[in-house]
Amino acid sequence: MKKGSTPKTAGMNPKPLASSPVQGLLGELSVEQFLQRHWQRKPLLVRSAIPEMLATVMVPPERLFEHAASDAVESRLVSQRGQATRRWSVEFGPFDALPSSRRRNWTVLVQGMDLVEDAAHKILQRFRFIPDARLDDVMISFATAGGGVGPHVDSYDVFLVQATGNRRWGIGPAPRPQWVEGLPLRILQNWEPTEIYDLGPGDMLYVPPGWGHDGVALDACTTWSIGFRTPSRHEFLSAWLGDQAELSADLTGTSRDDRFRDPKREPTAHPAQIPMDLRKTLHQWVEAWRTDERTRLATLDGFIGRHLSEPKAHIFFDPPGRPLSQKRFVQFASRHGVALDRRTRMLYDERHLFVNGEVDPVKPDRALRLLADQRAWTPSQSARILVNELITERVYSWYLAGWMLVTPAQLDTD
Repeated sequence: MKKGSTPKTAGMNPKPLASSPVQGLLGELSVEQFLQRHWQRKPLLVRSAIPEMLATVMVPPERLFEHAASDAVESRLVSQRGQATRRWSVEFGPFDALPSSRRRNWTVLVQGMDLVEDAAHKILQRFRFIPDARLDDVMISFATAGGGVGPHVDSYDVFLVQATGNRRWGIGPAPRPQWVEGLPLRILQNWEPTEIYDLGPGDMLYVPPGWGHDGVALDACTTWSIGFRTPSRHEFLSAWLGDQAELSADLTGTSRDDRFRDPKREPTAHPAQIPMDLRKTLHQWVEAWRTDERTRLATLDGFIGRHLSEPKAHIFFDPPGRPLSQKRFVQFASRHGVALDRRTRMLYDERHLFVNGEVDPVKPDRALRLLADQRAWTPSQSARILVNELITERVYSWYLAGWMLVTPAQLDTD
């Protein structure tokens, strides 16, 4: 097996990835040691974590600039003028033009590069010892000398991989962060790093959530940031309650949103007082939602899976231009294998299969769990599994939706 690649599994019960070292990605640590000693606890510096970056420019700055000019990805331009004044500006892409690379103190950051660059997608696979539900994306930034986004904290874990050039990182705890007022960025106030590291190509720094960090480019450089999803309580409950409101209307069969009505309203002598009949109706709506058996039986687990597998809002799928028939699809899959499109998010729990924000009607049997874990079936696995008509119909529908790839040129497996 080549260095850093995802293990191939011949059987239907793959061994957990965390049971073996990640081939130098974490230095001398095994995955278990890293998770026990560092994950969400303390930083870790690994020299030559991704050694091929020493020899290869995986995503040249010119190609990054092309992505920053596209509306298919999210991009930002952060500039600073004068170390003393700390004047910062932030602009959002797409960008028709970027500053000259000879100008100091600017950074362009492009999100979701794993969806548009093969190299970034393959690097992201090395971090799948953390569940996919927590894994987010690869952001690549290019900075000229002096460029950065200022000292800040993130609410999520991040692996900072130096791809080209050199960057100096200052890190340190930030237990009670305060922000500099009047700036377009959340920059830490009165924070000092406790450790300083200079990173060159292939070096990696892991920073837990809540730790202050400040990266300054020592020369023109590119840095890859592997980030993680961290749902907040407020965001999750807001989404859950909104989903339940929609579900309640669907289950009761109402095609319209009910409105309060008061055709027998009497004149009021107290216009600022909330009417009792209005309060009563609103109470009834809440109680009906809480006690509606069909709504109550709609599982929270189902929403969790849909919520965590939902692609970002700007992501769209492209159906095949000349789709294969289902029979030809099975033939090609048995000959070449199949793979999930890199934009597809496929998760499962004990009872449900979730694909791109939907609960799939097919139950997550061993074959579908294998597809989700490997993100592909080999030709022999495809030939064995696609004799099941129910699974074939579902997988073929994903292919027609652009969620799955089958031709050899499309396959993106290690």
